Amino acid sequence: MAEEDTDERTYRVVLNDEEQYSVWLADRELPLGWHAEGTEGTRAECLAHIGAVWTDMRPLSLRRQMEQAARG
Repeated sequence: MAEEDTDERTYRVVLNDEEQYSVWLADRELPLGWHAEGTEGTRAECLAHIGAVWTDMRPLSLRRQMEQAARG
């Protein structure tokens, strides 16, 4: 059995200022620069949520730079 199949801890989805996602144990203090996105559950549930919502993995600053360059 894989470790994630027996992990009963609660995780939360976290997001940084560059709109990059990660999972973090819900009972731990968040690292600087990260905030709770609002989703909590098993690690698998959180990762599934991230997979559904994080469709563009480029950091926000890069997306803005590319959009600005495209506008000329």
